[in-house]
Amino acid sequence: MANQGKLGVLLLAHGSPDKVSDIPEFLLQVTGGRPLPPNIVHEVQHRYSLIGRSPLTEITLKQAADLQRELNLPVYVGMRNWHPFTADAVAKMVTDGIQRAIVICLAPQNSRTSVGLYRRALESKGALPFAIDFVESWHDHPLLIRAFAEKLKAGHDRACREAGTKIPVIFTAHSVPQRTITEGDPYEAQAKETAAMVAMETPSLSIDDWRFAFQSQGMSGGAWLGPTVEDTILDLQRQGHRGIFIQPIGFLCDHVEVLYDVDIAFKQFAEKQGLRLWRAESLNDSPLLIAALADVVRSRIAPAEENPSLVKIKTVQ
Repeated sequence: MANQGKLGVLLLAHGSPDKVSDIPEFLLQVTGGRPLPPNIVHEVQHRYSLIGRSPLTEITLKQAADLQRELNLPVYVGMRNWHPFTADAVAKMVTDGIQRAIVICLAPQNSRTSVGLYRRALESKGALPFAIDFVESWHDHPLLIRAFAEKLKAGHDRACREAGTKIPVIFTAHSVPQRTITEGDPYEAQAKETAAMVAMETPSLSIDDWRFAFQSQGMSGGAWLGPTVEDTILDLQRQGHRGIFIQPIGFLCDHVEVLYDVDIAFKQFAEKQGLRLWRAESLNDSPLLIAALADVVRSRIAPAEENPSLVKIKTVQ
């Protein structure tokens, strides 16, 4: 590692406001400064008020601390849309003398609407004063799959006992605009691959026991990826099911898309159709998740040491 200079790890994430009153400023960060209609701002404020607060930042910082202990390397957190911003993380890395960074997005499936935007935020201030090795995706990492399967088995077994019957599983990931996929984005295929691998890692599930749906479609109009969770719930209800189990496999921790969209909105929707809804625990600070992240980092260290030309160097201009 010595010939590569001081090494650090940078975790990139979406970011989440600290309190409801931060929502308008937060949404301006999300849209790049484009104001949203007041009704959308109010709806987002309402959703956050129902869950109290989003723990995304707190959990992400815990993930970083756990990963740092596991690797014995400095680990930094940069958020695209809220504190600590990516630019602040980069400034701290420069102060600490980092010369090479392995960069991982806490969104395992690659989409230009998530991973692409995180990378753009990292590079938006011009050339970086250190080398970066950017991990494009890690949606099929065996330890990530095991982490999801561990949470799925524990929650699904309990739900089936409570229901008195085997209930179907709906794997979910955040929807993206349909045009994104039409233009070649790998996100849809990678999200479905993650779900299929988790199902295969769960012996109690057969191919007929699970579905895949996209959640959290945008409020700004246009065609978004489906099927929606609501349509999938209705389809299962028509088949005679009276319970469903949801596992978001596009998210690594609790935040508004889990705590509101699943735990409140989908649960209420299901109940109106006469179905009970259960959800898998989020990975949060799962030891298997931390092990997956650590393995991704270690896999990037050895090849670069063997062949330094594999590292993309960005020098100060």
